[in-house]
Amino acid sequence: MEVLFFGQVTDITNTSSLLVDTCEDLDGLKYLLFSQFPNLADAKLLIAVDNKIVHENISLNENSKISFMSPYSGG
Repeated sequence: MEVLFFGQVTDITNTSSLLVDTCEDLDGLKYLLFSQFPNLADAKLLIAVDNKIVHENISLNENSKISFMSPYSGG
């Protein structure tokens, strides 16, 4: 499963992408990533799954593309 990092999140992870074993759901993926990158747990994040922003735990599959990014504002 491909996990992408954008904006200030790349400063925390020191990478723009990772390949991880398939996680059952988004909460499981966050647990895995927060264990690997503890500062990520304290960051304000927007998370997109397959190019759609999500705010709740959802199921993932091996083809899911997950993006972690800093919140943004329009103007």
